[in-house]
Amino acid sequence: MCNVCGCGQGETRIEGKPDVTATAHAHPLGHRHGHDHDHIHDHDHAHGDAHEHDHAHTHLQDVQLAQHAAQGHAHEHAHGTRTDDLHYGRGAAHAHAPGLSQARMLRIEQDILASNNARATDNRRWLEAHGVFAVNLVSSPGSGKTTLLVRTIEALRDALRIAVIEGDQQTTHDADRIRATGTRALQINTGKGCHLDAAMLGHALEHLHPEDDSLLLIENVGNLVCPASFDLGEAHKVVVLSVTEGEDKPLKYPDMFHAADLMLLNKIDLLPHVRFDVEQCVACAHQVKPGLQVLQVSAQSGAGMEAWLDWLRRGVSGAREQRRHTIDTLQQRIAELEIQLAAKA
Repeated sequence: MCNVCGCGQGETRIEGKPDVTATAHAHPLGHRHGHDHDHIHDHDHAHGDAHEHDHAHTHLQDVQLAQHAAQGHAHEHAHGTRTDDLHYGRGAAHAHAPGLSQARMLRIEQDILASNNARATDNRRWLEAHGVFAVNLVSSPGSGKTTLLVRTIEALRDALRIAVIEGDQQTTHDADRIRATGTRALQINTGKGCHLDAAMLGHALEHLHPEDDSLLLIENVGNLVCPASFDLGEAHKVVVLSVTEGEDKPLKYPDMFHAADLMLLNKIDLLPHVRFDVEQCVACAHQVKPGLQVLQVSAQSGAGMEAWLDWLRRGVSGAREQRRHTIDTLQQRIAELEIQLAAKA
């Protein structure tokens, strides 16, 4: 899992700009944090006792895992799981990486996410200060995110100022589709990386400069695993699930659906042509996150789109009002201080 291995670091490219990486020293938006990957080097080059300690524990865990698979487990029986199935997510790190103990994996993940979260906090402060409502769209590849964004832009561009950040491993195809609508868009290519992170978004904000009181739509790399762990500084994560993917997708990828504030069930125009139980899908999503808001939409036919557009309008309005409230509060405080200074003069 990239939380642990740091895959793709050093390969990020922001369209039209010199190569930048998530570990660049020129931090955007006033970032003041240290080198992102200084804790990762000893993952690759650990020496002495620490290196041997990690591997010793890993070998022991492999033996225990083999015994566990051979002997079965009462918990598995309780859930009707085959006793010879292998599950690599039950350790403290909820993941597996060859040559690393669970404790070591936890330390690496904590270092990576702590640095990312600090940058996300800076991004969020900047976005809130400028009244930008940022939405991070996440999904499997092929769920229809880009088509959904195009239809969204076409419906809202006369009423709202919109900018888009596109994330893909390669090509500018999606950003080109967005720009064809007349909307400003910036492509981030992550190389081998499987998700956007807060540093990438910070660099993109520097180059794209979203307008005050605007809507920023972020299309993350198609992946239902790693983007769940990485806060970008957005107001909300929105997970997009198409009816061609299967009702149990929320149970298979629970971290993503738990991290989301809204689920869009897309491509509902295909329901007459596929076997898909909408009620079961929504129940699976609520099993992972009770109360998760679900909207059924079709970017192709337009069905259900108005509810999605209203959700975005409310978000933009709320961000704008919060910005104005902050400005009013600061101006009031300045006036109070000026009165106090005048009284002392």
